Amino acid sequence: MEQIFQKVFLMTFLTFLFVACIIPYIRKVAVKIGAVDVPRGRHIHSKIIPKMGGVAIFLGFLLGYMIFGTPSSTMNAILIGGFLIILVGVLDDITELGPLTKFIGQLASACVIVFYGNLLMQDISAFGFYVDFGIFAYPITIIFIVACINCINLIDGLDGLSGGISAIYFLTVGIIATMQYHFGLEFILAFLMLGATLGFLVHNFHPASIFAGDSGSMFLGFMVAVIALLGFKNVVLTSVIIPLLILAIPILDTVFAIIRRTLKGENIAKGDKFHIHHQLLNRNLSQTAAVCIIYAVDLLFAFASIVYVLKDRTLGYIIYGILLVLVLVFVAKTNVVFDKEDLKDKIKKKFHRKKT
Repeated sequence: MEQIFQKVFLMTFLTFLFVACIIPYIRKVAVKIGAVDVPRGRHIHSKIIPKMGGVAIFLGFLLGYMIFGTPSSTMNAILIGGFLIILVGVLDDITELGPLTKFIGQLASACVIVFYGNLLMQDISAFGFYVDFGIFAYPITIIFIVACINCINLIDGLDGLSGGISAIYFLTVGIIATMQYHFGLEFILAFLMLGATLGFLVHNFHPASIFAGDSGSMFLGFMVAVIALLGFKNVVLTSVIIPLLILAIPILDTVFAIIRRTLKGENIAKGDKFHIHHQLLNRNLSQTAAVCIIYAVDLLFAFASIVYVLKDRTLGYIIYGILLVLVLVFVAKTNVVFDKEDLKDKIKKKFHRKKT
């Protein structure tokens, strides 16, 4: 076991050090080619910040793979799909692609994983239920990958938020794989991505000197999906529901955003300032405090997942339930789903019209 811990340290430390050191150079390139985030509208930062942090994470991941990885058709698919998502993300960081163009890029990378890498969500088991998807495994897996990409992309609204949540995910899967003595591809990728993401966070935590950009948030979401599928395939994760619960905050935030924008009659791809992290900021919390609160809740969901998989399923259910109730109470008291002030104004106007 000592050799395993040494390998974990080397994988994590080398990718961490490489990404932390290369980011200043990526930052200069981003400024030179115009891949910068100019503050406007719903943005929280007040100065121009370089993007393309995802390129550094991807390069760190590549370095780690070259040292610790083993060639395979699955790994080839991950490299091709990852390169596609990075390419689309970098183009968006420079020119701001339309939602349809980005979606096509996400779809292409997902299809590479499904049809070339042969990574499929064949069935699902959770809370005593079991469903075999059969032929529908192909579209369901593609939807799963694209959904993970967009969940991380949508929550990328504060310094260190998407990177920190992704790091918690990679660490949790890595711990579960290690404790179960599963040292396959999902184990290697989890710790390589953990190191690369932590190296990025050195420069991205508030006050950030570089943003992940779409290149970063989409690549992180892509790797989250890939590692979940690998873990499920190799029985590291007893159910694909487990990684979803580790990512409870970004997933719930995405669901609430879709509901909120649908109720308003807006395009679901349109950005706004009603996400969970915005609601925390509206309560006069600093960026750092808001991010740390979300980290804490996400860590509790991760802890519940470790308990569920490795120790006691019943206790895992209980912790999941308590955390879910707390999140829903927070949502009910804020404007995450709908703007309460706007709703009150509409009711008042309607009542006034009836009166007159």
